[in-house]
Amino acid sequence: MYLGVTPSVSCSSAAGNEFSLILDKNPLVDFVEELPAERASLCYCNLLCGVIRGALEMVHLAAEVTFLQDRLKGDAVTEIGITFLRKAEDRKHKRNK
Repeated sequence: MYLGVTPSVSCSSAAGNEFSLILDKNPLVDFVEELPAERASLCYCNLLCGVIRGALEMVHLAAEVTFLQDRLKGDAVTEIGITFLRKAEDRKHKRNK
Protein backbone atom coordinates (compact mmCIF):
# COMPACT_ATOMS: atom_id res chain seq x y z
CA MET A 1 0.00 0.00 0.00
CA TYR A 2 2.77 2.45 0.89
CA LEU A 3 4.73 1.59 -2.24
CA GLY A 4 1.78 2.25 -4.53
CA VAL A 5 1.62 -1.32 -5.86
CA THR A 6 -0.87 -4.11 -5.31
CA PRO A 7 0.68 -7.58 -5.13
CA SER A 8 -1.03 -10.72 -6.29
CA VAL A 9 -1.17 -13.53 -3.75
CA SER A 10 -0.27 -17.12 -4.54
CA CYS A 11 -0.89 -19.85 -1.96
CA SER A 12 1.63 -22.63 -2.38
CA SER A 13 1.06 -24.77 0.68
CA ALA A 14 -1.56 -27.40 1.39
CA ALA A 15 -1.13 -26.70 5.11
CA GLY A 16 -2.16 -23.09 4.58
CA ASN A 17 0.83 -21.61 6.40
CA GLU A 18 2.75 -20.46 3.33
CA PHE A 19 2.04 -18.00 0.53
CA SER A 20 3.79 -15.66 -1.89
CA LEU A 21 3.34 -12.00 -2.71
CA ILE A 22 4.10 -11.32 -6.37
CA LEU A 23 4.94 -7.77 -7.40
CA ASP A 24 4.77 -7.10 -11.13
CA LYS A 25 6.34 -3.70 -10.54
CA ASN A 26 8.74 -3.00 -7.69
CA PRO A 27 9.31 0.73 -7.14
CA LEU A 28 12.55 0.09 -5.21
CA VAL A 29 14.11 -1.32 -8.39
CA ASP A 30 13.80 2.11 -10.04
CA PHE A 31 16.57 3.44 -7.78
CA VAL A 32 19.17 0.81 -8.74
CA GLU A 33 20.71 0.77 -12.21
CA GLU A 34 22.94 -2.29 -11.97
CA LEU A 35 24.62 -4.06 -9.10
CA PRO A 36 28.43 -4.03 -9.21
CA ALA A 37 30.03 -7.42 -9.92
CA GLU A 38 31.60 -7.59 -6.45
CA ARG A 39 28.14 -7.01 -4.89
CA ALA A 40 26.18 -9.42 -7.10
CA SER A 41 24.96 -11.41 -4.08
CA LEU A 42 23.46 -8.29 -2.46
CA CYS A 43 19.68 -8.45 -2.16
CA TYR A 44 18.87 -4.74 -2.40
CA CYS A 45 15.14 -5.18 -1.94
CA ASN A 46 15.52 -7.31 1.20
CA LEU A 47 14.26 -4.22 3.00
CA LEU A 48 10.75 -5.29 1.99
CA CYS A 49 11.17 -8.63 3.78
CA GLY A 50 12.17 -6.85 6.97
CA VAL A 51 9.20 -4.49 6.77
CA ILE A 52 6.73 -7.35 6.26
CA ARG A 53 8.26 -9.47 9.01
CA GLY A 54 8.28 -6.53 11.42
CA ALA A 55 4.64 -5.73 10.68
CA LEU A 56 3.65 -9.35 11.32
CA GLU A 57 5.59 -9.37 14.59
CA MET A 58 3.67 -6.27 15.68
CA VAL A 59 0.47 -8.33 15.55
CA HIS A 60 2.20 -11.32 17.24
CA LEU A 61 2.61 -13.50 14.14
CA ALA A 62 6.00 -15.15 13.80
CA ALA A 63 6.94 -15.59 10.15
CA GLU A 64 9.89 -16.26 7.88
CA VAL A 65 9.97 -13.82 4.96
CA THR A 66 12.36 -14.43 2.06
CA PHE A 67 12.89 -13.42 -1.55
CA LEU A 68 12.08 -16.14 -4.05
CA GLN A 69 12.52 -14.05 -7.22
CA ASP A 70 14.05 -10.61 -7.72
CA ARG A 71 13.83 -8.37 -10.78
CA LEU A 72 17.35 -7.10 -10.07
CA LYS A 73 18.62 -10.66 -10.50
CA GLY A 74 16.96 -10.98 -13.93
CA ASP A 75 13.65 -12.55 -12.91
CA ALA A 76 10.40 -11.40 -14.54
CA VAL A 77 8.73 -10.45 -11.25
CA THR A 78 9.56 -9.82 -7.62
CA GLU A 79 8.26 -12.67 -5.44
CA ILE A 80 8.35 -12.64 -1.65
CA GLY A 81 7.65 -15.90 0.20
CA ILE A 82 6.00 -15.79 3.62
CA THR A 83 5.85 -18.81 5.91
CA PHE A 84 4.09 -18.64 9.25
CA LEU A 85 6.17 -20.42 11.88
CA ARG A 86 3.38 -21.18 14.35
CA LYS A 87 -0.34 -20.74 14.61
CA ALA A 88 -1.71 -17.66 16.28
CA GLU A 89 -2.96 -18.55 19.71
CA ASP A 90 -6.54 -17.84 20.53
CA ARG A 91 -6.48 -15.56 23.50
CA LYS A 92 -9.51 -15.05 25.61
CA HIS A 93 -9.69 -11.73 27.31
CA LYS A 94 -11.39 -11.69 30.67
CA ARG A 95 -13.22 -8.65 31.85
CA ASN A 96 -12.98 -7.62 35.44
CA LYS A 97 -16.43 -6.99 36.84
